[in-house]
Amino acid sequence: MILSDNLSEALKTLKLLSADSTSDSVEGCLDCLLKALAHNNVETSGKIQEMGVLAMIPALLSAQNSCTPKVANIIAEVAKNEFMRSPCVEAGLIPPLVQLLNCKDQEILLQTGRALGNICYDSQSSKEQFASTNIAEELVRLFHKQVEHEKKEMIFEVLAPLAENDVIKLQLVDAGLVECLLEVVAQTVDSDREEDVAQLKTASDLMVLLLLGDESMQKLFEGGKGSVFQRVLSWVPSNNHQLQLAGALAIANFARNDGNCIHMVDTGIVQKLLELLDRHVEEGNVTVQHAALSALRNLAIPVVNKSKMLLAGVSDVVLKFLKSEMPPVQFKLLGTLRMLIDTQADAAEQLGTNSKLVERLVEWCEAKDHAGVMGESNRLLSALIRHSKSKNVVRTVIQGGGIKHLVTMATSEHMIMQNEALVALGLVAALDLDSTEKDFVSANLVQVLHKLLTDEHSAPEIKYNSMILICSVMGSEPLHKEVQSLAFIDVVSSLRSHENKTVAHQASLTEQRLTAQS
Repeated sequence: MILSDNLSEALKTLKLLSADSTSDSVEGCLDCLLKALAHNNVETSGKIQEMGVLAMIPALLSAQNSCTPKVANIIAEVAKNEFMRSPCVEAGLIPPLVQLLNCKDQEILLQTGRALGNICYDSQSSKEQFASTNIAEELVRLFHKQVEHEKKEMIFEVLAPLAENDVIKLQLVDAGLVECLLEVVAQTVDSDREEDVAQLKTASDLMVLLLLGDESMQKLFEGGKGSVFQRVLSWVPSNNHQLQLAGALAIANFARNDGNCIHMVDTGIVQKLLELLDRHVEEGNVTVQHAALSALRNLAIPVVNKSKMLLAGVSDVVLKFLKSEMPPVQFKLLGTLRMLIDTQADAAEQLGTNSKLVERLVEWCEAKDHAGVMGESNRLLSALIRHSKSKNVVRTVIQGGGIKHLVTMATSEHMIMQNEALVALGLVAALDLDSTEKDFVSANLVQVLHKLLTDEHSAPEIKYNSMILICSVMGSEPLHKEVQSLAFIDVVSSLRSHENKTVAHQASLTEQRLTAQS
């Protein structure tokens, strides 16, 4: 109770004081605030906001003011609370705090760094306001001057949340932060000291974060000739896991547009990634595996890269990770293979007739605890059939028990997956209806198609491909009987007036086919 009374008095007094008030009276109030914040931060912060004290604080933030370290400390403590970050921004605290980064007083710098770091943590509005100051320039200048590990860490703590904003990313790159980070990496890469290992991780992570911005990434890429790009590439073959990880993630970030991807594949980056993956097959580092597979997946997006990457042996190396039990690795492995075989018939046939791969895909199609892995497995299974258009692939999928999963995939909430499943099932029916007849019956394919055609929310392409598939299964006696028992002619007939002309035309053709065979 005494502490609460003292706090109220201190807050009232502080509101009446000005920056010109005697330092003793101001310091007494600040000490009381710090004591109250240490006792109950949330409650005290709420009272500070309630009484409008934040608006008085900018006047107290001056390099010449002996109270400044305590004022900055109070801001840092208050801004630990998420509900206080926006009020700190609205009170105009950011510009005077940024100006204090010019100060030579180490205690002021320490508390200012804490305050800025806490205000900008997870706050979009504060980052937008920071972008209108010269904070990037000041922080990089300050970082360049620091020798002590603790001071560098303090600046890193401010830089990391700020660098999540794309405008500030570019400002930091322009201010020369990347060169500072590369210097930290060079100084710490061979050290075993705990603080150096921590700095290496922070610096390389921050470098990867800067590359998440499109403009900052492209600026550092410099057409593939940039010195920063070349330095980051040299991290991939290093013996340091943290640098291997950062190097692979950097390549994945550089590989966000076709031009960059094509250049990187043409200059041999795929081989570096494959060598890295080979080093991590047995008892490998999962984060490195995941990052390298992410990079390969992105590089495989441009059509011209696919055949080059297949010739380089990417699919063979990726298949070595089929035994992985780590969902993040499984997810990226599946995505990489799916991207590689897109429009590549020979590769799709080669992989689609690999019974071990198909068996693993069928197993992962049931990974209900990992929706991403389950979805990607279904999509790859479908892609193997769609891109190969091969009877041998269809038979491998039938033998592996994959048909029921493709039928289930046709009921997905994602239209693109529904469509991929229906096209694959249409090819299965066209290429080998006799072998798949039992699987279609047991998976209730006809009932699924009936539901898709009667559902008013089904997209036009879903209705179109469902009708194509109905026509394809009519050559099977048991499936034909199911089609007749569900009165498909009535459903299809109603679609002849569909607003989509392609759907309406296919409905007419399907109705003729059903009538002729009824």
